[in-house]
Amino acid sequence: MTIHQNKVPNPDFWRGKRILLTGQTGFKGAWCSLWLNSLGAKVTAFGLPPEGNDNLYTLANVEATCQSHFIDLRDAPAVKAIVEATKPQIVLHMAAQALVRRSVEDPLTTWQTNVEGTLNLLEALKDQDGVEAILAITTDKVYANDGMGQVFIESDPLGGKDPYSASKAACEILVASEAKTYFGDIPVATARGGNVIGGGDFSDDRLAPDCVRAIQAGEPVILRQPKATRPWQHVLDCLCGYLLYLEKLATDPAAPRAINIGPNSAHDLPVLDFAQHMLGAMGRPDLLDVQEEQNSIEAAKLALNPSLAQNLLGWQDRLVGTSAIDATACWYQKWAAGDDMTAQTRKEIYAYQGME
Repeated sequence: MTIHQNKVPNPDFWRGKRILLTGQTGFKGAWCSLWLNSLGAKVTAFGLPPEGNDNLYTLANVEATCQSHFIDLRDAPAVKAIVEATKPQIVLHMAAQALVRRSVEDPLTTWQTNVEGTLNLLEALKDQDGVEAILAITTDKVYANDGMGQVFIESDPLGGKDPYSASKAACEILVASEAKTYFGDIPVATARGGNVIGGGDFSDDRLAPDCVRAIQAGEPVILRQPKATRPWQHVLDCLCGYLLYLEKLATDPAAPRAINIGPNSAHDLPVLDFAQHMLGAMGRPDLLDVQEEQNSIEAAKLALNPSLAQNLLGWQDRLVGTSAIDATACWYQKWAAGDDMTAQTRKEIYAYQGME
């Protein structure tokens, strides 16, 4: 994995900090718990039990990196109890129902988890002393997308056609309202990430794990929106932006309260190009079947303008374009070969952080 040097999280800021992380059993949350642990943070985390036999939480022994609890965000008393026991200084809220197709099938759970769950967390935090910064993670899909190919900046109107996107746009409004009403000088903010890829994602209806499952089964991956473009971003680049933003929020009262953490749109790839490169990197370029879907619920183009994050934080993607896909494919190849994925995942974090 070739990494171009750029600003990384400051260990002096994170060492010994009491962190409350939600969603540690998910793909991004698991990587984040490992990274925070490597920085010397004291992490308490909660989320639902991990899904499926293959999940990064188990494969990378994330439980050993934090005080881990299996709690549903919708359980307000349980959330409050964890907050009171943790007395967090920094809060990183990543837990969510994050799958678009699942949100269409079960909108009630999606809205309850993403909106009511976020409200439960903020209500539990509003009376806590010692909180330095709170960051809620939303998505690139929070913007009102008319399909005309706009590259979104933070001040663009919010929207969302499907329940997942709309619920996350609602979270943006909720977080801003709670911040203004209850939190005073405590910075409460949102970050809008790109389409995050990387080793250890086994979710349904996501392109990288779909490619991996196709290779395992020896059956083609079916592409229903081959021309759609997405801001593909490696998980380490995305998490680096989140952590740098939290450092800024905790130390600069003038820091903005919403930010895009995504790749430059010039590096966005169509779904077809992504799948071809991913399958080729894993040695099975033949496993591809295009069955274009009409009237899809998902946008044909998503793109973010990350200029604010680049200028404010000194951050930018390092694993750009196909480099992010290659790093992702490498992780899955090592997993398929039976390698120690705790060691491999930590190795990638250490290389990115410059700790080797």
